[in-house]
Amino acid sequence: MPTTTNLLQALPLPVLLVNAQERIVAANDGAKALLGGEIVGRSFVTVLRQPALTAALDAALREGRGDRVRVRIASGAREMVAMVSASPLEPAPDADLPQGGALIAIEDITATEEAEAMRRDFVANVSHELRTPLTALMGFIETLRGAAKDDPVARDRFLSIMEREAGRMNRLVGDLLSLSRVESEERRRPTKTVDLTAAIRGALQTLQATAEAQGVTLIREGEAGTLRVIGDPDQLTQVFSNLVENAIKYGGSGGEVRVTVTRLEHEPVLRGPALRIEVADKGEGIEAMHLPRLTERFYRVDTHRSREQGGTGLGLAIVKHIVARHRGRLKVESEKGKGSRFTVILPER
Repeated sequence: MPTTTNLLQALPLPVLLVNAQERIVAANDGAKALLGGEIVGRSFVTVLRQPALTAALDAALREGRGDRVRVRIASGAREMVAMVSASPLEPAPDADLPQGGALIAIEDITATEEAEAMRRDFVANVSHELRTPLTALMGFIETLRGAAKDDPVARDRFLSIMEREAGRMNRLVGDLLSLSRVESEERRRPTKTVDLTAAIRGALQTLQATAEAQGVTLIREGEAGTLRVIGDPDQLTQVFSNLVENAIKYGGSGGEVRVTVTRLEHEPVLRGPALRIEVADKGEGIEAMHLPRLTERFYRVDTHRSREQGGTGLGLAIVKHIVARHRGRLKVESEKGKGSRFTVILPER
């Protein structure tokens, strides 16, 4: 016959056994790791002090009624969100519960809560990003139907602004669709052999006119010839297009953007040969406080400037997911006043 301790250890969640006097009489290793190794024998309220949980325990012990409550539990330097179940137990003289007790099971839902918060933020951000140009379009349409109907100068100016705002919405929808597609494919490794040189060349050729208009010189350095990786050619071209376009837009004040390709005989994290592609500019740089958040959806260092430049706030999030799909690494380095470097490291075929 298995003992109470063995039964508790077999459960996948942190679990406590509490007697009728509200003392902890047994705990599995998961509970001890979460709440401390010396919790057995202590009063329940000295281990978990949440009023809602105390009320749930009281209902289980006094009324024989199970309950499930959401609480926050501090565990070391981390605070977790948990759903805690309090289930009544019948008296069991051979299991340290001669007068009955309760089983307390703790389920960590922190990741679920964070995902839900991200979803809410994402919906709010998308709604905001679409509402702004839509409001402008509706306002100009109303004006064109009224006061500016017979004013050709105002009409042309308003139509130009409307075209710009419609283009902004189109770019946003395009990036949203691209991000959704990349996320849905992230767990499926690409199978095609891609010439990385061709992908970089395609991105630079596409952006050459934009660079010239901004007075920026695009420079390609390092390894040349055929450089083979396993990947998706369209997605890799998108990665380099996004990085070079950002460098032109936000680092173009330095007058040049350098794309340098280096072959690594052994990359420690990827555990094998790799290709490093660095996109560097000599612009104003980015403050260190912003670097960890650059790949978040809709995160912008300068919101006003980004919108003026036509940015959607999704480009680096797309880059991050594509690089992850290719089992690669993305590094961002920058120093205020000294430019920025975005480095993609991909396993070589």
